[in-house]
Amino acid sequence: MAERPPTSPAPTAVLVGGTTETATIPGISAAGADPGVMAHTPSADLEIVAYGRPTRAPVVPVSPTGCPTPAVVSRAVGTVCDVETVAVDAGLARPTGAPTVDVDADPGGDVRDAEPVADARDTFETAREFGASLPADELLVGETIPGGTTTALGVLTVLGERRSVSSSLPDNPLARKREVVATGLDASGLAPGDCAGDPVAAVRLMGDPVLAAVAGLAEGATASGTAVTLAGGTQLAAAAALARHAGVGASLELATTSFVAGDPSAEMRALAADLDLALTVTDPGFDGHDHPATDGFVRGEAKEGVGMGGLLALADRAGVPMADVRDRTVAVYDRLLATADTQP
Repeated sequence: MAERPPTSPAPTAVLVGGTTETATIPGISAAGADPGVMAHTPSADLEIVAYGRPTRAPVVPVSPTGCPTPAVVSRAVGTVCDVETVAVDAGLARPTGAPTVDVDADPGGDVRDAEPVADARDTFETAREFGASLPADELLVGETIPGGTTTALGVLTVLGERRSVSSSLPDNPLARKREVVATGLDASGLAPGDCAGDPVAAVRLMGDPVLAAVAGLAEGATASGTAVTLAGGTQLAAAAALARHAGVGASLELATTSFVAGDPSAEMRALAADLDLALTVTDPGFDGHDHPATDGFVRGEAKEGVGMGGLLALADRAGVPMADVRDRTVAVYDRLLATADTQP
């Protein structure tokens, strides 16, 4: 085995971006409301974290009500905390201007089809090797993929785990997601629990490429002695389930926001307990602040994504006041919207 380079004292945040045609199914995702915008959203998210604004992506991911992408919060934390950020391309449908590591993943198909992630095994293995090679003591692994809670539900279902996920919408369309997953099960000839112990099949038949990449990263990093925090909500719990079914017995932390933890439809605490995950919940203190950068989250929009929960936990651990994070979030948002107003 090759000797690993010296480790970095600061945590490394690995943000995995990709797409799935599942996001274009009506009624399951706020990001999927406009397919043209949705395809660019993960690419724009990675650029916002890297540069504070989209550079190559032609969209600014802000909802019609003004709620920004969680990338705005992740960018804000990155300006006040010592954290290195690495972006991973795990099936981006549109190019990004952010520097990325490519794990050779194609964009995901529709979960209602028989095999939406044909290259799941290759993606998992490439990500596992990358995770094992990263010179860090601690990894925070986050995601950006519209429609990802529905594919997470598909994976949890075929693994035989608790079938609960959150949503980017204030009212979780869980019945619609379960209907979509049921159609996918029929197309793939599966019943709940049929892929227990076979995480690659679970992703290949009912998942998305980001889940394969995150699970592979977690397996590779923990095998090489790196502490892993899954920075997100129920999508990251689904990735943890994949890792557990791959035989990963190492300690894993799941760090999410109070917005996901407070969503009863997500059953976040029970899901974390099922998978033996140490759960950290961080409240950014957005309540009572009249600004579109924060108000949407309080209303239940977005809730999580782009590593937001894990980076908020990192800021809290470092002793950074949440008021400082909130002020930086507002500043990033205002600059982002000013940039959007000046673009042709």
